[in-house]
Amino acid sequence: MKVMVVDDEEDIQSLFKQKFRKEIKAGQIQFHFSLSAEAALNYLENQDEASIVLILSDINMPGMNGIELLRILKEKFPDLKVFMITAYGDERNYQTAMAYGADDYITKPVNFDTLKNKILNLE
Repeated sequence: MKVMVVDDEEDIQSLFKQKFRKEIKAGQIQFHFSLSAEAALNYLENQDEASIVLILSDINMPGMNGIELLRILKEKFPDLKVFMITAYGDERNYQTAMAYGADDYITKPVNFDTLKNKILNLE
């Protein structure tokens, strides 16, 4: 399963690779990382987007934020699962994300055991 992580913080990449080490090694999960919403959209529009099953997107990013990305993703790729991740338990962002079709809303610090279960149960 291919999962795209959209987050402007580069250290997220090593964290995900560490936390999902066994699943990556077993070939259960492949990660693709985008440092911006714009880069994520560009990748999906220019690659075989069907290969990506799930997007994990931060909400607060410079340029296009995760909520706007979610709105565009659900319009262009309605079958794509999108989990929003935020450091802020903001009720307005939660309501907006759900209204735009988010499949889940996760607050930081991320509980990686719970996230793993959610991802592996998508298959």
